[in-house]
Amino acid sequence: MPTPLQPFHLAIPVDDLPKAHEFYHGLLGCPLGRQSDHWIDFNFYGHQLVTHLVVKETKDDQISSKKRISGSAITHEATNMVDKDAVPVRHFGLVLEWNDWEALGARLKGHQWPFLIAPRVRFEGEAGEQGTFFVKDPAGNALEFKSFRNMSQLFAR
Repeated sequence: MPTPLQPFHLAIPVDDLPKAHEFYHGLLGCPLGRQSDHWIDFNFYGHQLVTHLVVKETKDDQISSKKRISGSAITHEATNMVDKDAVPVRHFGLVLEWNDWEALGARLKGHQWPFLIAPRVRFEGEAGEQGTFFVKDPAGNALEFKSFRNMSQLFAR
C-alpha cells in the first residue's frame, strides 16, 4: 500500500533575498512562510523551501567543479547528458500534474525567463516518458520541473 508523500525541507543558498522573493513568490507563485533578514521560507508546492542568504560560496565549500558565471557566486556547472540534454548535475525540482507543468512553462516564457532546457518531452515512446524543463533562479540554483501523462511512469525502467 503506497505511503502518502511527506513534504520535504530543502535549504538553498542565494546571494540576494529580494531577487529570491521575486522569483519564488512573484514568478513561481509560492506562498511566503517565515522570514528574517537572512532567510525566507516558501511553500514550494506543499514543500518547505528555505532560501538562505550567503555572500559567496568559497572553493572550500564546494563539493564538485563549479564556476562563477553571469555574476553569480552560486552557479554550479557540472552536467551529465540525459536524452541529448546537458542536465545540470546539481539541481532540484518538482513533478507536477501535466496541465500545471504546461501552465508554469507558459508563465515562465511569458515573463521571458531563460530556460536552461526548454519545455520538451523526454524519452518519447519509452518507459518514463516525461515533460521536462530546467531554469535557474536568480542565484544560479538549477531547478527542474517535470510531468508524466501517466504518473505510474515516475519510476519506470
